Amino acid sequence: DALPIWCEALFCESRAVKVPSVSVYREGTLTFHRASRMAKISAGLLMYRRGNGQLEVLLVHPGGPFWKKKDVWFVPKGEIHPGEVELAAAQREFQEETGITPQGEFLALGRVKHKSGKIVVAWAFEGDCDPTALKSNTFEMEWPPNSGNMTTFPEVDRADFFTTEAAQKQLHAAEREFVNRLQEALKERGKSPT
Repeated sequence: DALPIWCEALFCESRAVKVPSVSVYREGTLTFHRASRMAKISAGLLMYRRGNGQLEVLLVHPGGPFWKKKDVWFVPKGEIHPGEVELAAAQREFQEETGITPQGEFLALGRVKHKSGKIVVAWAFEGDCDPTALKSNTFEMEWPPNSGNMTTFPEVDRADFFTTEAAQKQLHAAEREFVNRLQEALKERGKSPT
């Protein structure tokens, strides 16, 4: 008898991908299960500085038409390439998105999970820069949709330093935990966050 192969469409970056949802167990018994997408993992760096009696963190605003009118900021980050070490990916992505070469001691801040399922692993390092001098890499996409016109956008359109209190309001909800962890890490090391 022919056995049915169940497939479920997964949507990855606007295109449907068919993935078989069959697992074979002992003695040829078939078990059907829902196919699942592997979670994307991104790595990022949170630059911080201390001044004027306050701890501040550098956040970035994503470029492109989708984010243009949204006031949501993120830790500079990006996807890890296959075989790439997570910290090396975080350093590469920070430089690509800001034009700044990260240096110094990197404090591990652990992982958080976005509602989308994306996992972000981050480190913090002390540094300073002029956020208006940002130099981001770019990406291309068809814009407006279905126009056939390819348009280039910066991956990050602006960056700024925020106090930890302001960062909690501006940051994507899942990434707010990184600011809390940074403050705790500095306290544990006996370094005043301010």
